[in-house]
Amino acid sequence: MAVRFHKTVQSDLNAILTRYYEIKDELGEDFYSEFIEGVKIASSNPRYYHFDDCGLRRCNLERFPFHFLYDIHEETIRVWVLRHDRRKSTYGLKRFRK
Repeated sequence: MAVRFHKTVQSDLNAILTRYYEIKDELGEDFYSEFIEGVKIASSNPRYYHFDDCGLRRCNLERFPFHFLYDIHEETIRVWVLRHDRRKSTYGLKRFRK
């Protein structure tokens, strides 16, 4: 299944990676690998992850306190937001218009 990202997901990812790379290169690499693995699982089995309260599916990263929200549209999963688990639950939801 194809994957599309909201245009601001890249800036979400860049900010997170910048922070982890400043701490240690391996942390940045590990975060990116875990994020990509979650995207691969979502694209190969879109219904694998549970629904969040907002109605989008939620992929929690295992090692890091982050998750991304996505929906399924025809033959595409659309990733709307990548955010910290403690971020306000409405952060990034304006990007998603039903």
